[in-house]
Amino acid sequence: DFVVKVIDVFPTENPADPKMGGYQLAISLDIFRGRYRDSFANPSPIPAGKVQEYKFRLPAVNHVFQPGHRIMIQVQSTLFPLYDRNPQKYVPNIFYAKKSDYQKATVTIMRGGKTPSAVWLPVVPLAPPQLMR
Repeated sequence: DFVVKVIDVFPTENPADPKMGGYQLAISLDIFRGRYRDSFANPSPIPAGKVQEYKFRLPAVNHVFQPGHRIMIQVQSTLFPLYDRNPQKYVPNIFYAKKSDYQKATVTIMRGGKTPSAVWLPVVPLAPPQLMR
């Protein structure tokens, strides 16, 4: 599985509300089972050690990142217990996976050269000053 999240990270120092300093607010997320990367009809194992390209389109949300906030992107291989566990070992049906099928997974994000990574976020231009009253 791949779980991709966009997170709004509040400033570390927040005098107006100190307990919210550094708070991480999930804005959007999506889950994708890598076994279906080529076809939902014909799932296949992910080849170990081979660079694969994945594209994620997260659900759109209306959110404004306030000044001083940071944008965090998280990629992880599980969202358990909110979403069912994936054994991380290819088995025909994960609902019949044995205890020994559950393994640790390592996801490597490639960057630069022939394997760049990118995050594309929509940006709404500011309204002209005369409309911001």
